[in-house]
Formats: sequence, structure tokens, C-alpha cells
Amino acid sequence: MNKTIFSTGIIFGVLAVMLGAFGAHGLESLIEADAIGTFETGVRYQMYHAFLLLIFANTGFIDERDKKTVFYLITLGVILFSFSIYLLATNDLTGIDFKKIAVLTPVGGVLLISGWILIGIRSFKKRN
Repeated sequence: MNKTIFSTGIIFGVLAVMLGAFGAHGLESLIEADAIGTFETGVRYQMYHAFLLLIFANTGFIDERDKKTVFYLITLGVILFSFSIYLLATNDLTGIDFKKIAVLTPVGGVLLISGWILIGIRSFKKRN
């Protein structure tokens, strides 16, 4: 499981760097500044959680079942949160109305928060 978590962190990190560069250089003349800011928010949160997965994969203070749950919460949270933001920020570039998926962004956020809370709860219970 640790190798899967670590690999996912690497993939999220690589994609965050690529998407960040694309947002900064490829989108600057195509979408408005506020949309670029929104896009960058998705990149930033994706990178934060890439780092989390890289660190989390190398910890031993949480049992495997909880580790798997945290991994799923964070992975699904990044996909729903960041990737829905990417689509919403670039909505004007396509003929597809991505505003219908806007509900996925807060769902992804709740999953990310849940992952962090589970890490906190399990780490404090382990120490006591």
C-alpha cells in the first residue's frame, strides 16, 4: 500500500507542476485573470496533497486499514476538488458547460478534510 500511496503522490506532484506551468503560460492569453487564479488554486491544493501522500506513505503510526481509507479519501478528494476546478476555470474555452459539475468541488473538499481529520484522530489515538 505504501508504494501505491507514494506513487500516487508522485503522479499528483508531476501533474501539479505540469498543470501549473500550463496555467501560468498556456492559459494567460486564453482566460481571464480570475479564472487563472482559480486554476492555480486547484494546482496548489493538488500539490499540497501530493506532498501529504509522499510523507504519509512513509509513516508507520497508522494501521493499514486506516491508511487505505485515508489514501482513498485524499485521492478521490484531489480528483473531485482540483480537477473540477480545472474544468470550471477553463469553462470558456470549450463548448461544454462545466458549471453543472460545480457541486463536485465542495464534495472533494469534504473528502480532503476528512482525510486530514482521520490522520489526526488515528495519530493521536496511537500515541495514547
